[in-house]
Amino acid sequence: MSVERHYFPGNNTPEGFYSYYRHILGQREANKIICIKGGPGTGKSTFMKKIASHFSKKGEDVDYLHCSADENSLDGIVLKRRRVAVIDGTSPHTTDPVTPGAVDKIVNLGDFWDEETIGASKNKIIDLNEETSRWYRIAYNYLGAAKNVYRSLQEIYSDAAEDSEIYKLAAHILDEEYGNMEISMNPGRRKKFFASAITGDGFINYLPGLISDMKRVYMASCPIGYSNSSFMEIITEGAIYRGLDVEIFYCSMCPGEKIEHLLIPQIGTAFVTVNRYHDMEPWEIPSETDSEKDIILLDMNDHMNIISVEKNNELIFTLNEEYDILLNKGIKHLALARDTHMKVESMYIPNMNFTRLSSLCETVIQELEKIQPEI
Repeated sequence: MSVERHYFPGNNTPEGFYSYYRHILGQREANKIICIKGGPGTGKSTFMKKIASHFSKKGEDVDYLHCSADENSLDGIVLKRRRVAVIDGTSPHTTDPVTPGAVDKIVNLGDFWDEETIGASKNKIIDLNEETSRWYRIAYNYLGAAKNVYRSLQEIYSDAAEDSEIYKLAAHILDEEYGNMEISMNPGRRKKFFASAITGDGFINYLPGLISDMKRVYMASCPIGYSNSSFMEIITEGAIYRGLDVEIFYCSMCPGEKIEHLLIPQIGTAFVTVNRYHDMEPWEIPSETDSEKDIILLDMNDHMNIISVEKNNELIFTLNEEYDILLNKGIKHLALARDTHMKVESMYIPNMNFTRLSSLCETVIQELEKIQPEI
């Protein structure tokens, strides 16, 4: 049976669009990476969905890489057993061949549009693109302001954290998970993505499906602004040094620094952070097997000085209110950016030869069929 996973390779953040595209599939591990070029509305997402559907129906595992601008669109797919990735290589996540011919291939969907008709709408398209960029800039400014509030919450919880207790907890888990494993001469690899994204429709979270095939799940409950990065880094380094590959999923608000979730597929263990923006109950975790999951609940509030937190309760409440207001304003302007971009798409769609494009998709599928899947 096919295992389908969903996540985001890039995200809308206070730093603008933040990309982890380089982690999708490495040059040495890939058999083929197809970079799709083309404008908005040229069928890139549909092209990838057709390929994914074909191999999923054959029972193969597929990763669906969603677009943070529009979660219903794809920015890529990974055929895991064939070690193949098909990636949207256009702005803002421009991807170009690194090892052309040997690994990478370009598919240009611009070959199937009516350039003359599209060109007649040049000024309108430019105007809409500039408007889209403006909405994104405003959205990112609001997210930046929200992050400043987030930092204030982070400072309160950091001061209250009982570090020695957190390190004791991490040491206990290290012994439980890695106690019988030796340090490896070949460190494991890190892959970095986002399990949730800030979109024009609010927070979209794919976490439950990502951990559906994990045997053991540690669920750490944390308030907004609490940073469990030290804890997560200790667990991550423990896996890496023992030769285990890890999948790291970062926080939308702190995309380059704060680990939110960690998957260690080789031992079937996951560490996830739950809060009011990506909440989840143990019974909501789907399962790919009939075997019962081992779920360990960690309340990070237990490792904080409760007196220190309580004396700041009024400030914490106010900061959370301000954080929500700024975040929602950012989301509103992301929606405006998405809707304006869709107007550009509507100007390309009627001028595409989708019959020829469909034929090309079938050709690519047949090409990928020649790559033998790993058992």
